[in-house]
Amino acid sequence: MGGFMQNFDLVLIGTGAGEKVAWEALKAGMKVAIIDEGPFGGTCVNRGCIPSKMLIRSADVHELVNRAHLWGVNAQVESIDWQKIVSEVAETVDGYSAGDLRRAQETENETAFTSRARFTGEKTLDVGGEELHGDIIVIAAGSRPFIPDIEGLTGTPFVTTDEALRLPEQPRRLVILGGGFIAAEMAHFFGNLGTEVTIVNRSDRLLGNEDEEVSKGFTKVYQRKFNTLLNTEARKVQFESGEFRIDVEGAAGSQRLVADALLVATGRVPNSDTLNLEATGVKTDKKGFIVADEYLETDANGVWTLGDIAGRYMLRHSANYEAGFVGHNVTHPNDRKKVEYLGMPHAIFASPQVAGVGMTEAQARATGRDVRVGKGTYQDVTYGISLKDEDGFAKVVADGQTGEILGCHVMGTDASILIQEAVNAIRAKNTYQQVADSIYVHPALTEVMSTAFRRVR
Repeated sequence: MGGFMQNFDLVLIGTGAGEKVAWEALKAGMKVAIIDEGPFGGTCVNRGCIPSKMLIRSADVHELVNRAHLWGVNAQVESIDWQKIVSEVAETVDGYSAGDLRRAQETENETAFTSRARFTGEKTLDVGGEELHGDIIVIAAGSRPFIPDIEGLTGTPFVTTDEALRLPEQPRRLVILGGGFIAAEMAHFFGNLGTEVTIVNRSDRLLGNEDEEVSKGFTKVYQRKFNTLLNTEARKVQFESGEFRIDVEGAAGSQRLVADALLVATGRVPNSDTLNLEATGVKTDKKGFIVADEYLETDANGVWTLGDIAGRYMLRHSANYEAGFVGHNVTHPNDRKKVEYLGMPHAIFASPQVAGVGMTEAQARATGRDVRVGKGTYQDVTYGISLKDEDGFAKVVADGQTGEILGCHVMGTDASILIQEAVNAIRAKNTYQQVADSIYVHPALTEVMSTAFRRVR
């Protein structure tokens, strides 16, 4: 360790959304340390939402060209420039990351550290051999891909999303382990650009956390597009002569899959186990997420948390939202604000897109309320027909007695945009009747939402 202790008013572990807390502390005149073993910017900027959505846009365009004949336009894809697609995105996000680090290094009263942090005491840390103390500690150290215990997997050159978004060559055959949103998005990206994709999923449908009607509908679409193996598990992985051999077992029996690349997309786990939290008295739950109160302060006084590692919602917009509260609470200790998660949405940028907010129909019915459901399909409205989206729909779940909007779920073109109306209505505490009575542009796609809300009643 270094010869002396460096003291700060606030120490932030992890960049990304946590940087918002650092900005608030700096505005309040605090001396701040910001720690990230790199690259700066967190998962979203470097390995998650930003690069993946930029890459997915290429797949969206490729898919549109391949479907152009449906609108009487005779077009075809001559070729794709894989290196251009991947390198342009990598250069963009690397530029973001470098800019984040540079700003931290150049900002007055802020010191950047690029080594891993480990607690050595109540509010003391070892960071690359240097000792730091913070009056306030904010833990925003994020999560990492979960690697399942499959015979032979360790030691093979499998990839997670950390590496999949930067593959130097497009695989001809790809096996994806997992059936959640990461698997869905990556199947769309690789598959629609020409890779032969096989999805291996343990359960009977993809996107199992979504509303059952959405999950089932999405699974049917993907079964048409990709080799989708449901109720199937990988038992053994081998890598020989540049090929993966994956032995799987499922309802259809045992079989061996052969692929050029293997993507493990089986969920994420918090990075809490890297921090030696025992030394500072911060508690975690059985899944490793940091336990915090409604203000996002942990059991250790003056130690706060946010983002993936807190385990509330593992979404960047949730982390940004939480950072606003933590930033306020650490700079206004006498005016703390509770985090209100009402109307927290999510979106999956697959094809079709999926988005949701609030309760699923099953969750709502489990509460014993007078649940009413309204559904509008894309084929119910003119713009939806023009899109030739025959699978898309919006679904509203509401309380028939109070009018409260309990949830909304959309599958189809621009679902990530359509869901915002329901989010805003829920946060404003509008009733489903109020939304149904609104005036919608005709013949815009938003009439799908109008139809769903009107059909609740």
